[in-house]
Amino acid sequence: MRKVISGLFISLDGVTESPDQWQFDHFDDGMMEALTSHIAAEDTILLGRVTYQEWAPYWPNATDEPYASHINNTPKVVVSRTLDKVEWGKWDNIKLIKGNLAEEITKLKQQPGKNIGVSGSPTLVRSLLEADLLDELTLMIHPVIAGHGKRLFKDGSSLKRMELVDSKTTSTGNVILTYHPRRKE
Repeated sequence: MRKVISGLFISLDGVTESPDQWQFDHFDDGMMEALTSHIAAEDTILLGRVTYQEWAPYWPNATDEPYASHINNTPKVVVSRTLDKVEWGKWDNIKLIKGNLAEEITKLKQQPGKNIGVSGSPTLVRSLLEADLLDELTLMIHPVIAGHGKRLFKDGSSLKRMELVDSKTTSTGNVILTYHPRRKE
């Protein structure tokens, strides 16, 4: 069965919003290696509504490699209760999930293929964690305090125990931590 994995850029104060505002002076070879490994292991991309609406005008015309080629050529699934249709420039490899998240993700996981990667989309990541649908969470922690912006975790979430399965420190002080949820037995 396929896995649903997420890799997020995150500041020391938990901000995941607008990493373009605070990450690039810390984006080093270690981060590029982690990103390249992450995208090589996925063949489907999940996007939440907000990330989709922010990325759809940019990425179909972007030349920022290696991610532009990956996101444009890889099938995408947008999760939204409010959108009625989704488009991705000249590519016809995007679909919309409006129904039951657990049912739809379970169907995706049962299809043959590589990992299903969640790109950006911290609200979706929280929903997947809450519903026990996320199999792996990688946090690429940058040594910055963003000071403002949406945070990955909010008060009121359920207790979730995680198991650290990998950790790396990059040359500019980023810490890449990979966790698997500890499933109830």
